[in-house]
Amino acid sequence: MKNLKIMNPAAGAIVMALGIFLYAAIEAFPFLDQGLGKILTILLALIGIVIYTSLTRQFLHKDFLVPFLNNPVNSFVMGAWIAGVSVLCNVIIKYFPGMTAFIQGVAIVNTCCWVFFLGFCVYNFKQLLKWPTSYSIHGVILLSTVATQSLIIVWVEILPFLSKDTLVVPVMYLGLIFYLCGIFLIGTRYGKEKQWTLIEDWTNTNCIIHGALSITGLAIVSSQLMSSLVVMIFWMIVFTLLVIVEIVEITRAVKRISEYGWRRGIFTYHISQWSRNFTFGMFYAFTMTMHENSYYMSSLYDFHDTFLTLWAWIVLLALLGEIGLWLKSNWQWMKGKKESTA
Repeated sequence: MKNLKIMNPAAGAIVMALGIFLYAAIEAFPFLDQGLGKILTILLALIGIVIYTSLTRQFLHKDFLVPFLNNPVNSFVMGAWIAGVSVLCNVIIKYFPGMTAFIQGVAIVNTCCWVFFLGFCVYNFKQLLKWPTSYSIHGVILLSTVATQSLIIVWVEILPFLSKDTLVVPVMYLGLIFYLCGIFLIGTRYGKEKQWTLIEDWTNTNCIIHGALSITGLAIVSSQLMSSLVVMIFWMIVFTLLVIVEIVEITRAVKRISEYGWRRGIFTYHISQWSRNFTFGMFYAFTMTMHENSYYMSSLYDFHDTFLTLWAWIVLLALLGEIGLWLKSNWQWMKGKKESTA
């Protein structure tokens, strides 16, 4: 591993966060969508190539692979790799529909990777359910749901010839089963563990508690599998969870600022922060797709119209803020590296 440059396994979340913005929220900003959409998609594809090439190289190295797979919590981060590819496929098709045949091939390969990931999900859930208090479980395990439901969206949009009854529906419910298992484990961790604090032990990835349901909602709406009433109720559940989780996040941020100050408390870059950008963008995508489909028109229609206008700015500003933290972190890293070699 000495000559292997290690990339954080969670780097797939960067592709997820940037991709979901280009997939949905960017449409609220025509000057970005129409003027820069294709350019930003090409940049995202290049970022994806760099990230996935590095991840593949180190994944095939046993010194990285063995300890990574032996960690029943962190190995769920592979779900971000699959979801990132899925989102990237959808974005490329959106801006470059002529590449459908190629992207279909990528989607099939990604599906094969998901089957491999599926085996680890089942095994790791068995391990965690057997000893739920032996590990520091957090929202990363819900990437099992995110990865699974991301495939549904790809299949519906890019591989429409796949059967809904024999493939799409069973896989969607499998994603929901993963979610229930994950929520049970997260609840057990925080409910039974006495020595934990909001500042140190509540992780950024816990925002996937609502993000995993948002992508499930998008999968449901995209495949039109449930009635408008059921989808409306589902949306309200996701919205309620988003409010609850983000109130916890705000409380945590206030406590961290009080304890560590502004810079160290909330303005220090960590790769797990991209998960929040993804969940914000995914809730926008779920709401937008539901709002634009006349089948799902409901008493919430006017509320959604106003909400989408406001939420689009939150998604954009949060994404710009995260990019700023990343640039600042890398600038400091490059500056320190330059000084150390001087």
